[in-house]
Amino acid sequence: MVELVGVVLAAGRGTRFEGGNKLLATVDDEPIVGRSARALAGGSLDRTIAILGHDSEAVRDAIGPHVDETTINDEYERGQSRSVRSGARYAREFGADAALFLPGDMPCVDAATVRRLADAYRDDSADIVVPTYEGHRGNPVLFDAVHFDELASISGDVGGRALFDAANVRRVPVDDPGIHLDVDTAADLESVRQSDCDGGRS
Repeated sequence: MVELVGVVLAAGRGTRFEGGNKLLATVDDEPIVGRSARALAGGSLDRTIAILGHDSEAVRDAIGPHVDETTINDEYERGQSRSVRSGARYAREFGADAALFLPGDMPCVDAATVRRLADAYRDDSADIVVPTYEGHRGNPVLFDAVHFDELASISGDVGGRALFDAANVRRVPVDDPGIHLDVDTAADLESVRQSDCDGGRS
């Protein structure tokens, strides 16, 4: 049986956001990070984990109903790669066949998109599976276990993008503009609030 792990990257400080922790800002009265976690929870995965760091207790409270487990990234100030490392190590120890990573600041991703990626991987076991909307790649991204060792040692703030050039990447078209919508600033948050964002709606 194929085992898939979902990883919510929810450790960062979000220093570009004015007015507190962006992950705890709300869209339709729900914390952004909770919406991201809910999308993974509805995505036909076998297990979901959140990588925490900054404001870990408050973020844990926001995502608690939607994840199976949380872990702390003590090096979250050194960039997103440290959280990706933690997620890859967890998936490797869990014995997963693949791991799907979703940044916690993407509140509009549809659970149906997560299911599409999981189904695409189960169909042909591509090295990497990414969603596209209107021809452009977005998040979340699924990595086969063959990449766990590389992911567990990446550095900087680029996540797993450095692996794309040498991998078999399957692009999956989805009807989900949410794969491109993240919240970095207060203006981003206002834009999302004014959209018809309904992450994890199905």
